[in-house]
Amino acid sequence: VKKEVGDVTILVNNAGIVTGKTFIDSPESLVEKSMEVNIMAHFWTYKAFLPAMVAANHGHLVSIASAAGIIGVNGLSDYCASKFAAVGFAESVDFEMRVLEKSGIKTTIVCPYFINTGMFEGCRSKWPRLLPGLEPEFVAEKIMTAIRRDQEILLLPRILYFLLVLKHVLPVKLTVLFLDYFGNLRIMDTFKGRAKKD
Repeated sequence: VKKEVGDVTILVNNAGIVTGKTFIDSPESLVEKSMEVNIMAHFWTYKAFLPAMVAANHGHLVSIASAAGIIGVNGLSDYCASKFAAVGFAESVDFEMRVLEKSGIKTTIVCPYFINTGMFEGCRSKWPRLLPGLEPEFVAEKIMTAIRRDQEILLLPRILYFLLVLKHVLPVKLTVLFLDYFGNLRIMDTFKGRAKKD
């Protein structure tokens, strides 16, 4: 892309894969693939495009992470690890830009709940009015608005802001009770994933 297009001003890291198996049942090759796609790709795209942004003091880095990058989920250990890494990586690079006084380089970290793309087919919230599956068009629109507003973090749906605060102030046992009440401890029990194409 750099050879064909040159420097970019907005970099969106949106690749993602999911194993959908418990840690014990996840083959090593799939765990490695999750890390390669879900976080290592961020490293390599930043390495390719960030230097020109730094030189121009202009650009926007968008990391599509996941709600599973801010709270662990049963049955998604490798996915959560990679998405937690994506959040931490983007946040750290943002701090690096601030220390370098590169105020023209903005960062937006996006942490959506399940998006209805088929990737998490079969997973349903116990309370879909509070934690609905999100339509891709809705998410894209919210991301574009966040970029235009230089919003540092975007959690979708908005109830995730509240749940994130609860996670950090409540004791772990109470957090587990909340997760169980919302059905998130067993959300992967009905996971099918995207159907394989012939």
